[in-house]
Order: sequence, then C-alpha cells, then structure tokens
Amino acid sequence: MRILKYAILGLLRKGELSGYDITNYFKEELGQFWSAKHSQIYPELKKLTDEGFIEFRTAIQGTRLEKKMYTLTESGEQELHAWLTKKDPIPETVKDEFMLKAYFISSLTQEEAVDLFTDQLLKRQLKLSDLQHSYNELIESLDQPISFSSPDFGHYLVLTKALEREKNYVTWLEDILAVMKNQQ
Repeated sequence: MRILKYAILGLLRKGELSGYDITNYFKEELGQFWSAKHSQIYPELKKLTDEGFIEFRTAIQGTRLEKKMYTLTESGEQELHAWLTKKDPIPETVKDEFMLKAYFISSLTQEEAVDLFTDQLLKRQLKLSDLQHSYNELIESLDQPISFSSPDFGHYLVLTKALEREKNYVTWLEDILAVMKNQQ
C-alpha cells in the first residue's frame, strides 16, 4: 500500500501546498511519526496527479521562478476519506535498531553497554525536549483550548503520543542504566 499517497492527500486537505511545503511538513509535524524524502514526494505527486486525486496550478515566485501549487480534487477527497475510515489490523512491530542492539547486549562489556545506553538516553532526552518545545508552541498558538473541531487537533494527537513515547523511553533507559551501574 502506498501510505505516502494518503499522507500527501491528508496534507492537501488542509489547503493548497507546493512540493516544498509538503516536504517541510514531513520534516516538522509529520516527522514525529512518519518520514518521507524529497525524492519520494515529487514522484508521488506526479502519480497522484496522473490518478486524478490532485491537481496543480503553476505559480510564479519572484520574477521568473515557477512552482506547482497542488490541491485536492473531489476524487482525492473521496480516496482520503475511504482510507481514513478503513479499520486496519495492528501493524507488525515497528523496527527499532537500538532495541535490536539491546537484545544482543551480552556481546558487549558492561562498560560498552553503559556507554551505549547513556548515548541513547542523551539523544532521547534531546528529542523529548524538542517535542516538548513543539507542544508548547502549539498550545501557545491556539486561541482557545484544544478540541476535536480545532484544525490542529490531529497535530495535538500525534504530539501528545510522541511525548508519551519519548517519556517512557527515557524512563526505561534511566531504569536500565541504574540496574547496569548497580552491578558494576
């Protein structure tokens, strides 16, 4: 299944966007739970245009630079809605390379293991801090308390989930490091 297709359709549901705008969404808001590269986005935009799910107009930026501004068609709206309402099974386990390393931790010395976990803890704490900053910015930008009818409700949902995920990861890493250090 082309999940990128639905991510782009969903973004265009918000309004007219350029390929550059879509790429930025993947770097910022969507980047907390989904990734796509520039090299994936533009071919997908062409496919979606060919399938009639989106259309574009050419806009002039500056004096000569042309850029395509994409919008969702009625057919694209229907395709997105069908996907959103489809109930899927729980996906297979998400790949986590650090957890794979943790599984084989007995191949390391205790010092190497502590170093590996400490490095991961520092990186996760930084990620948690960045997420908290994004969350605070979102809440401060709202004119009223978050609600289902807010256009930012989806962003709120994924940010709060990402925050909980990282908090739990940090707590787990701290607990494991305490166990490792108590056995030295």
